[in-house]
Amino acid sequence: MSRTALRICPLCEATCGLTLTIEGTKVTGARGDREDVFSKGFICPKGASFAAVDGDPDRLRTPLVRRDGELREATWAEAFDAVAAGIRPIVERYGPHAVGVVLGNPNVHTVAGALYPTVLMAGLGSHSLFTASTVDQMPKHVSSGLLFGDANAIPVPDLDHTDHLLLIGANPLESNGSLCTAPDFPGRLRALKARGGTLTVIDPRRTRTAKLADRHIDIRPGTDALLLAAMAQVLFEEALTDLGELTEHVEGLDELRDAVRDFTPEAVAPACDVDAATIRVLARELAAAPTAAVYGRIGSCTVPYGTLGSWLVDVLNILTGNLDRPGGALFPQAATDRTPRPAGPGHGFRLGRWHSRVGRHPEAKGELPLSVLAEEIDTATEEGEPIRALLVVAANPVLSAPDGDRLDKALGSLDFMVSVDPYLNETARHADVVLPPPPSSQSPHHDFAFNTLAVRNQVRYNRPAVPLEPGRMAETEILARLILAVTGMHGADPSAVDDMVIGQTLGKAVREPHSPVHGRDPEELAALLTGDNGPERRLDLMLRLGPYGDGFGVRPDGLTLDRLLGHPHGIDLGPLRPRLPQPLKTRSGRIELLPEPIAGDLPRLRRALRERPAGLVLVGRRHLRSNNSWLHNVPSLTGGTNRCTVHIHPEDAERLGVRNGGAVRVKGAGGEVTAPAEITDGVRRGVVSLPHGWGHDRPGTRLSHAATDPGVNVNQLLDGSLLDPLSGNAVLNGVPVSLVPVT
Repeated sequence: MSRTALRICPLCEATCGLTLTIEGTKVTGARGDREDVFSKGFICPKGASFAAVDGDPDRLRTPLVRRDGELREATWAEAFDAVAAGIRPIVERYGPHAVGVVLGNPNVHTVAGALYPTVLMAGLGSHSLFTASTVDQMPKHVSSGLLFGDANAIPVPDLDHTDHLLLIGANPLESNGSLCTAPDFPGRLRALKARGGTLTVIDPRRTRTAKLADRHIDIRPGTDALLLAAMAQVLFEEALTDLGELTEHVEGLDELRDAVRDFTPEAVAPACDVDAATIRVLARELAAAPTAAVYGRIGSCTVPYGTLGSWLVDVLNILTGNLDRPGGALFPQAATDRTPRPAGPGHGFRLGRWHSRVGRHPEAKGELPLSVLAEEIDTATEEGEPIRALLVVAANPVLSAPDGDRLDKALGSLDFMVSVDPYLNETARHADVVLPPPPSSQSPHHDFAFNTLAVRNQVRYNRPAVPLEPGRMAETEILARLILAVTGMHGADPSAVDDMVIGQTLGKAVREPHSPVHGRDPEELAALLTGDNGPERRLDLMLRLGPYGDGFGVRPDGLTLDRLLGHPHGIDLGPLRPRLPQPLKTRSGRIELLPEPIAGDLPRLRRALRERPAGLVLVGRRHLRSNNSWLHNVPSLTGGTNRCTVHIHPEDAERLGVRNGGAVRVKGAGGEVTAPAEITDGVRRGVVSLPHGWGHDRPGTRLSHAATDPGVNVNQLLDGSLLDPLSGNAVLNGVPVSLVPVT
């Protein structure tokens, strides 16, 4: 007999509500939840394939432990015994920094990934943290930290109310949006146009989003920051700046004017390959629109000037008075945000509190660049011990980081490695212990991260749709036990981890004068928490102390876990609203328009005015039915246009003798790959495009469908040396390559 259950889709940042059809304990189908307060029934092909993803037969069901050189099935007790025996001696002999931690993108899509990694890093005491952020959005975190004092204070475009939207390096019709959580992003863009608004897209590819635009600017890859700087220069030169209500919250306006003086449209036009007149029109239209928002994404982050470009996105929103304004770009307020503190100066944001051992790359937001992981393992220096052990949680850096071949070899040289992953993939195959979490249907779901980036304030929570299978372990318990095993507490009850966090959080809250529980007894408050387990009690704690919470009885109509459970389709908390100056945590308590690290990097951007790439450059691309390397093992999400091909412009193809469908060899600083050519005018001349996440052809994996059409690893064209210096983000776009047909 079938039944239905509600579930928030965990397969991309749109966080759409689903209604699952379940036969016994098996998910057999998924459709959009029409009553969901946020997505209102919208669903994309990934969400529609939830059942196939959830029931993939290649998912691991029991732990694996390496014995006599082979990974073999083991009990959970045996697996955690092996973790403790493998990690603790390394920590005790070489110190905590000899243990590295790699966190992949799927972590931000799970309750466990949100609640436990920070506890793991604090308990381990290691500075060797690497995440997917430094092959994606770290420039935005850094620019937000420098501007606003908080690396997680990222303003998002008010899609539903803006009159003018400028997208740069973003393709939400394929990606469903990123750093801007918006179910049915395509529908919201069409609604913008239907109400008379203007959509401008800046992208070297004529993407599906670009085809929808009123104006498409096919900029030369990697020059986004130059174009944005020129727009800022025009706003100053033509007296088009109007900060409005932002004026009292901003400092450094005159210094900013001087800093962008050299970036005139005429100066940047040759480098961007966008004529000066067009740049001036872009600036004037932005200033003239009743409301407007500039939004930049991965295409403008994964380039040599990613942090400067991300900074300039917000600079343009500020100069036109559109930051923190309805119809502009606003700061969301998630239900699990910390208790809002009174406005005023904060601790600010610092870069380079420590550095990588080999290349001396500065940390950003507590992380080192994922691109340098291989050298941190395989290179000896006098600056401390190399990484000898690695904990990899929901990550596949062999495919997602530059120079996967080198990293592949480096992983094989580790003393010990643990992988928390449902698959034996290109990275996990090196592990000594593999700890497989259960499918999404057997896990709870709340979007801790993405609600801080949502275009409308709301809150939703799902308990597991089906019970945990016999022999499975909840992902929250896996990570709690992992924390205990690597911090010398192996064998303790995993609930101790949650109890510790609850105690620490309440202990701090009762000491804070602005907290609703100031002066109360932490133990008494802990006893009031509800929930079936530690993770639910922690969610209840965050909801109660959050901006909409009941404050443990202070606001009787406020949020609690019990109230949220009574609204299975979610609770709408209203549109985004102006919040300044409360989000600001800079030392000045104001928006610091020209922070010193930004000013120090601008001379590098000025030198780019004279640069012209010779030959072809590489850019990536996204597929609607794919999410990095996650979903290539699901037959319904591969094939069709979701293919690993090299896009090349017809004129370049004719010049190089490339035929449609013929194999071409693409070579970069890190290596070469061979893939089929796809001739299309969807890319500009001088640009070739390969998608990210493919390359499933290494031995020792258990990805049976992905291996039938493995594609190639585009990151193998990179040697890891190209980084944005402020954020440590890998440069993945605008990279010089050569291409020849394979005869």
